[in-house]
This record gives sequence, C-alpha cells and structure tokens, in this order.
Amino acid sequence: MNKNHPSTEPQSNDWYTERFISEGSSIGLQLTQTLHKEQSAFQSIEIYETSHFGNLLVLDGCIMLTEKDNFIYHEMMAHPALFSHPSPSQVAIIGGGDCGTLKEVLKHKDVEKVVQVEIDQRVTELCQRFFPQLCESNNDPRAEFYFGDGIQWVEGTPNNSLDLLIIDSTDPVGPAEGLFSQGFYQACFEALKPGGVLVLQSESPFYHSHTIIKDMKLKLKACGFENSITRLFPQPVYPSGWWSCTASYKSAPQGSNEHAMKRAKTFATDYYNAEIHFASQAQPEFMR
Repeated sequence: MNKNHPSTEPQSNDWYTERFISEGSSIGLQLTQTLHKEQSAFQSIEIYETSHFGNLLVLDGCIMLTEKDNFIYHEMMAHPALFSHPSPSQVAIIGGGDCGTLKEVLKHKDVEKVVQVEIDQRVTELCQRFFPQLCESNNDPRAEFYFGDGIQWVEGTPNNSLDLLIIDSTDPVGPAEGLFSQGFYQACFEALKPGGVLVLQSESPFYHSHTIIKDMKLKLKACGFENSITRLFPQPVYPSGWWSCTASYKSAPQGSNEHAMKRAKTFATDYYNAEIHFASQAQPEFMR
C-alpha cells in the first residue's frame, strides 16, 4: 500500500493524519484512544480506536486497515481470483498478517489448504487481539501458518504445486520491496501449476498507473505470465481512496476469467458479487 514514503504529522490527541507528500494529499481519522504501540523486530506497530472507523492498524506510519472498510480490500484480493480458477485447492498468501484475506479464501469449499506466510508474527498476534473478526477462521484445519520471509518461502516451494498465490503485501519499500521484483515474480511463476493465478496488491490506479502498475505488468509478462488483469475498487483510507489488485495467469486458456459466472457464490460477502467481478476490470482511458 504505497504511501510514497509518507510523512506522519505530529499527532494531536484526537486525530491520526497521514500525509502523502509527493501527491500533496492526506488522510485523517479521528481517534478516541490509543490501544497499543510497539516496535517489533521488523516495524513499528500502532493500534488506535477511532470515532467512526472502528479500530485502526498502522505499520511504520502507514495506515494498513480499519474495521469499517477493510472488507472491500480483502474480498477483492481473494474472490475474483478464486472464482476465476476452476478448482483452486492449493493456496498460499504472502503477507496479509491481519488474516483478513485468509478469512475470505477459506469461505471457498474447493480450497483444501491455505498457507499464510507472514514475516512479522506480532502483527498476527495483535490482530487476533484487536481485530478478532478478521481472525475468526484462523483455527480452520485447512489453514497453516508460517512466520518467516515470504520470498524465501516461495523460492523453496516445489514447482507446479500451487493453484493460487496471493501477495498481500505492504508498500514496495522496506521489508516488502523484494515482493515487487522480477526475480520474485519468476519464483511465483515456477511455484504455480499451469493455469494457476498470481494476485498482487497493486497500489492506487490514480497515483501509480504509469509507475508501479505499469512496471509490475512489464515484469510479469517478462516472467511468462499471461492475461494480466488489474481490478479497481474503492478503499476510503488508502491514498486517493481508490485501490487495485492485479491478477496474472500461468498458461491460462482464453476465457479462464469466465468461471465466476458458472459457479454460484454460496457464502455472504459485503462488497464482491458477479457484477462487481466484471465491473472492476473496466479500465479508465488514462490507464489504457
């Protein structure tokens, strides 16, 4: 979730404001109390209670999620790709330590196993305490947790073993920088089965279409991925209020994205549905 090396303003007692210097904009949330602060082995972790958005998670000065609006991001990272694959049984999530994406993936009965790979165990432990609704599926027997480096985990994964690989990363700076590299995408390509899907959070379409998103698609194509699709969705607490994820397919036949219309959604969602699935793929002129 790229904030362009954000500068966090000195906090008053009742607001958390994050500035995006390169874009001349900011986002602010009214606070009611500080719930937790610590410096883990990897990053600064802050958790606040807000007046209107529920609990707020901040990592290294960047707003990561709130209770009120996180469902949009987590549903869009998971469901379009899962419904685009005819039989997504073996899944891995790199990052996503808040477990919101894991929760959405586990709604799919076709999924037999999900490995959640998070470098900072403290993020998951604190989310279990302060965001329990995101972690309510953590005890599902299909879920396996690995706390360690996601790049190394993917590199050590047997070739052609995964149906879906979701990169639920933070910004392409610091610990997550390597998750946006061509070398990492190549390792993902090798780990996926033919027809497998790679999903990456791909930043703001308004701020990053001609930088991060363009660079990502060029690297994915160079690695052999086909049919890259960038899906757009609102995200109120992220830069510009507009976000994206990009899915790429390994040796996917034409029409592979049509499975959403062939398999009924048998569980509840708050944002995603079949109409959103296809509408999110529409590209504004400035992105073409």
